[in-house]
Amino acid sequence: MGKADISSRSIEIAPGVFWVGVLDRNRTIFDSFMSLPYGTTYNAYLVVGRDKIALIDTVSSEFGDVLIKKISDVVRPEDIDYLVMNHAEPDHGGSIPKVLSIAKEARLVASNKGVGVAKLFYDVQEERVTAVGDGAHIDLGGKTLRFIDAPWLHWPETMFTYCEEDKVLFSCDFLGAHVAADKIYEDEVGDIVLAEAKRYYAEIMMIFINPLRKALDKLDGLDIKIIGPSHGPVYRNPRRILDAYNKWAKGPLEKKAVVIYVSMYGSTAALEKTVVKAMEEEGIDVVAYNMVRSDVSHIVTDLVDSSAIVFGSPSFYGGMHPRLASSVELIRSIKPRGKVVAVFGSYGWGGGAAKEIKARLAPAGFDVIETLEIKGPPREEALDKARALGKLVADKVKEILAKN
Repeated sequence: MGKADISSRSIEIAPGVFWVGVLDRNRTIFDSFMSLPYGTTYNAYLVVGRDKIALIDTVSSEFGDVLIKKISDVVRPEDIDYLVMNHAEPDHGGSIPKVLSIAKEARLVASNKGVGVAKLFYDVQEERVTAVGDGAHIDLGGKTLRFIDAPWLHWPETMFTYCEEDKVLFSCDFLGAHVAADKIYEDEVGDIVLAEAKRYYAEIMMIFINPLRKALDKLDGLDIKIIGPSHGPVYRNPRRILDAYNKWAKGPLEKKAVVIYVSMYGSTAALEKTVVKAMEEEGIDVVAYNMVRSDVSHIVTDLVDSSAIVFGSPSFYGGMHPRLASSVELIRSIKPRGKVVAVFGSYGWGGGAAKEIKARLAPAGFDVIETLEIKGPPREEALDKARALGKLVADKVKEILAKN
C-alpha cells in the first residue's frame, strides 16, 4: 500500500477486500456537463470469502481489460460467483458483459428494479440475475454482503452493498468525487477530495434531496469503518464525508447569496456591483459569477449552502441573455434549498429579461421577491433602486436564518 502508482495494481483495503478500479485522468467532462479538472476513477471492489467471490460493480467498457487484469492479480476471473450491480450507469456497469462472459457461472446481483435495467442496458437475461431487496444477504463464507435499497441516488435501481464483518460500505455514486489521484485513501489525497465531493453532490445528488436524506438516516444506524464509493478515493475516516453530506442536506444554510449575471455594454455590470455592495454592507457573504467566463458547476456548488440567488441580465431580444438562460434552467432543475430570488437588469429599447426569469422560476417553487429593470445606463436613481434590491435580499436572508 505504500507504493505511489495505483493505476496498474489492485489494493487490499480490508482483509480480503480489494479495490480493482481504474483511473481515467484523460476525461475532461462528465455527462457532457460537469468539468473534470482532476479526471475521475471508476471504482470496482473484489470481496473474497472462504467459499465464494463477489465483484462489486465494474468499470467503463473501454477499461474492461484493465479490470480483468487487476482481478487476475487476486483471483481467477473465471471463479467469480457474484457480480453485484449497485448501479447500472455505463461508467459502472459498462464491463458487465465482459465479466459475465469470462465468469460463466457468475450471477448478477441487482435490486428488484435493477433486473430490467440490466437486461435493457447489457442484455443480461433474467434467469442469470438474482434480485435482492432491502436487507437481503449473501454469504461468501466469513464475509456477508448486505444490500441496502437506495433508489434515486441517482438512478431508480441504485442500492448500496455493506460487508458486515469488515464494516465496509460500497456506496456507489453516493459520497463520491471526481478525483483521480496517485493515492487510494482520501486522507492521503487531501482537502481537494471534499471540495470535489461537494461539487459532485451539487450536480448529481442535490436534486434528489428526499431520497438522499432517507439514505443518510439509514446509514446513521450502520457501523461503518471504510467507505468505498464508485468515484474518487476510499474513505477510512467515514465521518468526514458523512458529516459533510449531513451538513449539505440537512444543516442550516449560510448567510450567503450567489449572484449570477452577464452584461453586454456595462449597464447590468454596474447594477451588479451596486447590488453586491449593498448585500455585503448588510453582512451577507456574496459570491458573484460572470457567465461570460464562469463554470456552471462551481455555481451550483455554491448553491448547496446559499440562502439566496440574484440574477442579472440585459434584455436580449425580449428575453434573458442566452448565457444566463442555461444557468436559470439548471437551477430550476436541481432545486437548491435556498429559494429566495431577485432579478435585476437593463435594456435599451425593450425589456423582458426579468419577466422571463421570474416566469421560469416562480412555478418551480422559487420565491422571487423583487425584479428591477433599468432603461439605459444606470444613473443615481437607478443605482438607489439597485441598493434597495440588495438590502431587500439581505433582509430576507437574515429573516429566514433567524426563523431556523
